[in-house]
Amino acid sequence: MRLRAIPSLGRIAITSGELEYISPHAIVMSGSSIPTYTILEADGQHEENLQEDHLFSENPTHAYHVRFLRGDLSPGETATRKPWTAIPKEIRDEVDGLMILKLYLLEEDLALFPKLKVVVRMGVGYDRIDRPACARRGITVCNVPDYGTEDIADHALGLGLSLRRGILLHHDLQRTEPPAPYTPISHPLIARSRGAVFGILGLGRIGTAVALRAKAFGFHVLFYDPYLPNGADKAIGVERTKNIQDLFRRASILSIHSPCTRETRNMVNYELLSLLPRAAVLINTARGEIVDLDAVERCLREGGLAGAGLDVLPVEPIEEPAHSLIQAYRRREPWLTGRMALTCHTAFFSPSSVEEIRSKSAQTMREVLIDKISSNVILPEME
Repeated sequence: MRLRAIPSLGRIAITSGELEYISPHAIVMSGSSIPTYTILEADGQHEENLQEDHLFSENPTHAYHVRFLRGDLSPGETATRKPWTAIPKEIRDEVDGLMILKLYLLEEDLALFPKLKVVVRMGVGYDRIDRPACARRGITVCNVPDYGTEDIADHALGLGLSLRRGILLHHDLQRTEPPAPYTPISHPLIARSRGAVFGILGLGRIGTAVALRAKAFGFHVLFYDPYLPNGADKAIGVERTKNIQDLFRRASILSIHSPCTRETRNMVNYELLSLLPRAAVLINTARGEIVDLDAVERCLREGGLAGAGLDVLPVEPIEEPAHSLIQAYRRREPWLTGRMALTCHTAFFSPSSVEEIRSKSAQTMREVLIDKISSNVILPEME
């Protein structure tokens, strides 16, 4: 296990072979103790600590030391998942704050961190964290709800338009041997955007950004979200339905933007998908667990779904042998030609969004762990 703390500010001390950043803060009254906070970014997303050093030391509210470390349990742009036990016990025993992106944090994992006080999920979703177990241990859970909104919204529209305008269809057919004729293709996927119903399941930050983009393309936007107050539709000029079945019956493109909760897990099943107008397109850039993949495959085979753009899957990374739909996609089976895109949970990704996740995660950790501010806190009863 490689742990690194690369300081750019303050005084450097060597502790147990580790570089430790100790921030040079305010004058301390004689006899008073200065708290030390050990913070671990466990995945290992970056090679240096410049942003974190700055955010943890800027305008201190009181005197404190920060020991910031990076692990390598799941480094950026890899599918690596090392166990939590790969972190040396002497480090685990001192960790006050955990920052995680791709890792799961279950009850048995929490037992490895006796001093843990705050967990920051470096993203919007927090379904990978056992929040009831955190609550029982008095551990505060936070997320970063306001990063990458525009990236995910762009991605959802990109998937929808690539399918609905036949872009993926032509892309696939021009690479067959022999290639398809250099002509338009009559296919259930291909239809005009203007006036078609773009359905949105969940109108939060990302869902709203998608709605505004879809409106700009001329779609009639219809959404379902039982938790929004009356008038949310009026604010952005879209239509609201308070019946989820109505949403599915009318949507030419159905884009999912709800969190994964007890209520929404496997909610989009065959019963709902079979309500979609024939030749509809399904887009999921939210959470794979929301959609029943068996139902997606069945509807694609039956022709009720013309296409599916999936950025997320119920199990990530894909476990082998893969689901039969994924296998058919990989084998380029003719029935699926141009009808499916799989983008490996990357809707959020851009250099700008990665930097945004990084800075906002560190800021949230500082506010909650060090400054004792309730920022982006996910309460145990929240879904």
